[in-house]
Amino acid sequence: MGGVDSEDCTSGSSLPLFRPRDGANYNLQYMPLLVPQNTIAGQVFWLLILAIPIACIARTVVFEEIFREARDWCTHKSNTCRSLAQRKFFYLFTCEYCFSHYVTIIFLLLTRFKLLIDDWRGYVLSLFALVLVANSYLNLYSRLRVDITQAKIETREIEKEVEEQG
Repeated sequence: MGGVDSEDCTSGSSLPLFRPRDGANYNLQYMPLLVPQNTIAGQVFWLLILAIPIACIARTVVFEEIFREARDWCTHKSNTCRSLAQRKFFYLFTCEYCFSHYVTIIFLLLTRFKLLIDDWRGYVLSLFALVLVANSYLNLYSRLRVDITQAKIETREIEKEVEEQG
């Protein structure tokens, strides 16, 4: 069974070690190198992984019931504000695609993820690539929900037919 020994969490070096009970040593500082970001495969991996929380946050804020009151208020403000800038600002909280850009910017600030190029252009590429992948996930999720709803309706119809026949 894995776990952390409470005895010694450092070796002779100054770096703290995670010491599972099976005796192996894993240096936490070097754990991100298990999927290096400096290879194309590593960048694709992180692109696919980082898009998941971006899609989840965008979907939750724009569609889920927990944010309904705030979303309704933003919808009202986006329709009634006098200035175009104010209307567009409030609209971003009601549009899944628009909101995913802002969530992506926050994730880029937190993770410093760059795609293909190791300067500011890498951030621009990663911004649009992450938005594309996150919105692809959102579209797949929406399609899955439609398919599940359709399957439930078909199942209810079949159950009614069986009850009527039997």
